Amino acid sequence: MRFIDEAKIKVAAGHGGPGSVSFLRDAMSPRGGPDGGDGGKGGDVVFVASTQLGTLQDFRFKRTYKAPSGMHGSGANKSGSSGADIEIRVPVGTTIRNTLTGEVVCDMIEDGQHWIACKGGRGGKGNAHFTSSTHQAPRFAQPGEEGENMELTLELKLLADAAIIGFPNAGKSTLISRISAARPKIADYEFTTLTPNLGVVEMPEFKSFVIADIPGLIEGAHRGLGLGHKFLRHIERTRLFVHLLDGSRFLEDATGPDEKSFDAAIDNLIERYQIIRKELGLFNEKLVHKPEIVVINKLDLIESDPALVERARTALRQRITSIRGTHPLGKEPYVVSAASGSGLPELKFAIQEQIESYRTKAELEAMGTKLPDDEEFRT
Repeated sequence: MRFIDEAKIKVAAGHGGPGSVSFLRDAMSPRGGPDGGDGGKGGDVVFVASTQLGTLQDFRFKRTYKAPSGMHGSGANKSGSSGADIEIRVPVGTTIRNTLTGEVVCDMIEDGQHWIACKGGRGGKGNAHFTSSTHQAPRFAQPGEEGENMELTLELKLLADAAIIGFPNAGKSTLISRISAARPKIADYEFTTLTPNLGVVEMPEFKSFVIADIPGLIEGAHRGLGLGHKFLRHIERTRLFVHLLDGSRFLEDATGPDEKSFDAAIDNLIERYQIIRKELGLFNEKLVHKPEIVVINKLDLIESDPALVERARTALRQRITSIRGTHPLGKEPYVVSAASGSGLPELKFAIQEQIESYRTKAELEAMGTKLPDDEEFRT
């Protein structure tokens, strides 16, 4: 199935049915009074969030949705039947905007959440409602009200606890495939991942978290270069970034003929780290301040020299602190091999700890409890 994460549709509620103009005429009442019934209410347009959907594929071809109108009233004070509501199912994580104003009108973030987008028109009153002592035979009734209508833009933002970000071919797809049940396409060329992937990471004591693999970013992604710009919205909801750096060339670059080779290798990793952070900030400034865990991947190529690995970690910690403005976690940057699985258990627990700490923080904020500094939650 093709991954569709944006769609524009038109929705319209049903019109109310008109009231009836009728007079009672039977053998017992040849000159009976008004008995026109009311028109039925028009159907509503209701959006429903569902975890059973993963894309906006259903809106690729059908772009107009209209609820049935209410029926006419009739004699004998019979009201017309109301138009049936129509339900439009969307994936959990769908943001709904008014296309004309750009305003967010609803954020569908919970399974089963309902939102009435357009209310059906009220049915018109029949002439029986307008009888009075001075007007005993009204020959008019109300028309039904028109139903509401809107043009809406649907944007799907995946709901995940953590997102793996980084340059193309850094090993993001391999990482998510090793720590979760997700099975993305994996190949040795850039931009293998064309759509976001979600995976559930199972942890001890029946705990788990959801992690997303986002297509690789490159410099200029916020302007539309590469593929990542189309999917940056999917990381806005995540609590944590797993920033993956490619360490495949580090051993070769760092073990050159002089001391400058090591510094140059560190500079290269930091440069790529800063490029990704810059793109995040240009897309949405808030993303730069989101918690992250920095990870150097492809450990299998450099684990032959543990001293070099530790030296690199120390150097990178100092640089990351000055760039990010927050102290790294105890063993950050984590050094792993997504291919062989080395270092992954420790990384999984680090991700879980950070996610749980921010879940706790969110709960305390909801209760109005005064919180300590963010640094106390990260250490």
